[in-house]
Amino acid sequence: MLDVDHSICVSHTNRENLVLRTEINPYKTSVISNALDASKFIPCINKRPKWPRINIIVISRLTERKGTHLIAHIIPIICKKYPFIKFIIGGDGPKRILLEEMREKYRLHNKVFLLGKIKQKDVINILQQGHIFLNTSLTEAFCIAIIEAASCGLLVVSTDVGGISEVLPHDMMILAKPNYKDLCDAIDKSLELIKNVDSYEMHRRLTKMYSWEKVAEKTVTHIYIYIFICTQFYSVKTLIFFFL
Repeated sequence: MLDVDHSICVSHTNRENLVLRTEINPYKTSVISNALDASKFIPCINKRPKWPRINIIVISRLTERKGTHLIAHIIPIICKKYPFIKFIIGGDGPKRILLEEMREKYRLHNKVFLLGKIKQKDVINILQQGHIFLNTSLTEAFCIAIIEAASCGLLVVSTDVGGISEVLPHDMMILAKPNYKDLCDAIDKSLELIKNVDSYEMHRRLTKMYSWEKVAEKTVTHIYIYIFICTQFYSVKTLIFFFL
């Protein structure tokens, strides 16, 4: 990090962690969030089952860091309490065995669908089938998956870790502590709100909130600011060396 002139972080929490761990000058860091091409993530409510049937979508690497063990705890509780709910899970990883064992133990083969590894081009089709998106990450700097889901009109239920609380407004996302009891409560709450969710309005708002064009504009602006600051201390030759 000593050789880096300036760092761009995807969230304020990410920036704070970077500064604390590397002890770099905070003035050499900026925050510019990630983005998405919202035109590729649009709602299609006709692909969803009709109320009261509900699909909860999970798209994640099935690892410890992504909280797969929490999903394995949550599903039996939610399926017993709400027989009309189904879980569609996309992704693969070393913790998939937990989900397979849980599904076998509670005989939930008609309630839990494990899709395995999925291609990026298939993500949109899976999201469009859902009403709620569940994220159980234990650490996360930003989490693009939740803005992809929200852009498709899904209400997000997520663990409140890292920079996730900075990503979406409170009416698009319900946050929970990273334990299965709090996540179950959050899903209970989401079921009360889901009827009033306007998926197309959520998509419209997301297109204004996140775009790669805005990321590019902010990046260029930060570069200009950095050049201005550096000209107060360094020669033009040194600046040319920095940016070459």
